[in-house]
Amino acid sequence: MMVTQPVIHPAPVAPSGQEREMVPVRSAWQRWLPPLLLTAIVVAIYWSISIKLVENWYLDPDFSHGFLVPLFSAYLIWTKRETLKNTPVRQSWAGLPLIVLAIITLFLGVYGAELFLARISLVMLLAGLIWMMAGREMLRELRFPVLVLLLAIPLPKVIYNQITFPLQIFASKVAAVVLPLFGVPVMRDGNIIQLPSMPLEVAEACSGIRSLMSLFTAAIFYGYFLEPKTSRRVILALAALPIAVLANGARIVGTGLAVQYWDPDKALGFFHEFSGWLIFVVSLMLLYLLHTAMNFQARLSGGRR
Repeated sequence: MMVTQPVIHPAPVAPSGQEREMVPVRSAWQRWLPPLLLTAIVVAIYWSISIKLVENWYLDPDFSHGFLVPLFSAYLIWTKRETLKNTPVRQSWAGLPLIVLAIITLFLGVYGAELFLARISLVMLLAGLIWMMAGREMLRELRFPVLVLLLAIPLPKVIYNQITFPLQIFASKVAAVVLPLFGVPVMRDGNIIQLPSMPLEVAEACSGIRSLMSLFTAAIFYGYFLEPKTSRRVILALAALPIAVLANGARIVGTGLAVQYWDPDKALGFFHEFSGWLIFVVSLMLLYLLHTAMNFQARLSGGRR
């Protein structure tokens, strides 16, 4: 009878401490290297464009709210961090056409000397990179933080002028209608309001575009934090536009009254600047009252059902 010898397998040798440390470090490096390189490339391409954009925020009061927009976008991403962790990452070539379109838009903006196109291409590129590297579901979760970045991009001058001049005319028309109700005779010629004491020009800076853009941005922020329904967020954002326009008309009326019944120098100096802040605060209060009315109406409708 044959006796079989048991086969003895050598026990696996545990990796040394140095080897145990090197394995995870190498895998982490390999995982983070491509995103870091891609980020460095994007920063290098858009560095000068971004610097000019920040200069616009600093020098142009109409778009000074741009400093808050990237912070708000980053905060939105931070609040969704748990959702993003649970969102499956699926790389997809479907995002490549959007990346190509962003690069074409960048070339058109740089070589056509149109900063708006160059700046908007960055938002398009971010969306395309998220789509290609993380998938459509990740892009769906990040679409609002990405789209909100558009609020930080100043409008092109052609569109800007098409908005400001009608606002100037509207504000002057409001003043020409309301001021006589307070005993101030008015003669209007375009955006010039002829008062008994002096002519009052509704200049581009007084068109209300600054309060319009700032209030529209504030309405979007307000709606995100305090209104859960998307449809009502849209209503609040759109309502900010007529509120800002009418509030600026009231500001011009107040300036005209101050010129006529107080002191022209003070009216066009301190009062004009102070009234801008005051009218913006009043506009925010009107936005809040509108939201309160919407909530009250919703409670009544719910009670009826």
